Amino acid sequence: MATGAPSTVAALVESAGIAIHAIWGSKLRSFMTVLGNIVAVTSIISVVALIQGLNASVKDAILNQAGADSFSVQQFPITTSDEEFDAVRYNPRITSADARAIERYADTVSAVMLQATISGTVGYRDKQIDNATVQGVSSAFTEFSTFDAERGRLMSPVEVERSRPVVLVGWEVADRLFGTIDPLEKELQIEGVRFRIVGVSKKRGSFLGQSQDNFVVIPLSQFQILYGGRRQLTITVKPRTIEQIQTAMDEATVALRVARRLRPRDTNNFGMFTSDTFLELYYRATSGIFAVLVGVVALSLVVGGIVIMNIMLMVVSERTREIGLRKALGARRVDIMAQMLTESVVLSVFGGIIGTLLGAGFAATVSALTPVPASIELWSVALGIFITAFVGLFFGLYPAARAASLDPIEALRKE
Repeated sequence: MATGAPSTVAALVESAGIAIHAIWGSKLRSFMTVLGNIVAVTSIISVVALIQGLNASVKDAILNQAGADSFSVQQFPITTSDEEFDAVRYNPRITSADARAIERYADTVSAVMLQATISGTVGYRDKQIDNATVQGVSSAFTEFSTFDAERGRLMSPVEVERSRPVVLVGWEVADRLFGTIDPLEKELQIEGVRFRIVGVSKKRGSFLGQSQDNFVVIPLSQFQILYGGRRQLTITVKPRTIEQIQTAMDEATVALRVARRLRPRDTNNFGMFTSDTFLELYYRATSGIFAVLVGVVALSLVVGGIVIMNIMLMVVSERTREIGLRKALGARRVDIMAQMLTESVVLSVFGGIIGTLLGAGFAATVSALTPVPASIELWSVALGIFITAFVGLFFGLYPAARAASLDPIEALRKE
């Protein structure tokens, strides 16, 4: 028993050495054999890296906009059909009275902010940006992590409440309008009205080619003066702790139903969202598409496996005398099986490694030349190589079994 295991291992190592030597002796044929695997793994790694990059980018964009520690109340809930939208199309607008109701009746809420957004024109001297996002906020905006000032400061609650003409600008607005000039305390024009810059937000980057830094933030009352008082409002609510977010949502729901005098059987005439709501909607919309895409690409691995099986059958036929001689000299069935399976697995893994490198390079190139992000995770690389090893093992079983079953006498007679 003690010597059996080492001898078996030694035999397997010897078989592996013979298999690798045989692969090395036919380099061109070996490469052509695994070409299908190379193409398949390249495609899989590329697709998975791009999907992972897109998912991470979407998550970051949603968290930048919605925040992980807050939820929002809007006029309409998420609807997925015309019938659902028809049922909510007459929902009343969000008003400051709704925000006050949440502040008054929701005990687990620490901050309530009213916000409005529109695309507008901002400029400085002879420079102008026509599609900047203009956000109007109430004084509680300083309590939310989605607002920051890398240079200067945030607008103070007093400045917002007293409707001072002050503005917090995004990184891109500061860069495009001011360049190397310090923008702090300069006067920025929004729709021709002058606002004093008090702060510049840190750079957030872009999402699918769309900048997340092309915005300005002004007091809500100033926003309503510029664009009218009937613009769509959103309430953003921050609970006292992130663990209380569901409790805070329940309390806010009750507060709004009371304020809007809804009867017990009436459905909510507003929508309530967290960052997880938007992420879940995104994953629900794309997970099926991504799964089908990866599945279709993975089918090429089957083609690659069939090619490996056919080549290995040809190898068995070519090396019949060699196999017969080894069996005549004492090689067991398991030794022949190990040799053939090792050759098949090594071939397949070799293709997987090359395909992984090519796939990673292709994904990085796409990410560098286009707005589509890519993210290559270690687990996806390991999974790709493991799958190719399994393909080599599975499709090498029949050729290996056929080689192991050869009669040594008949094999030695073969020319």
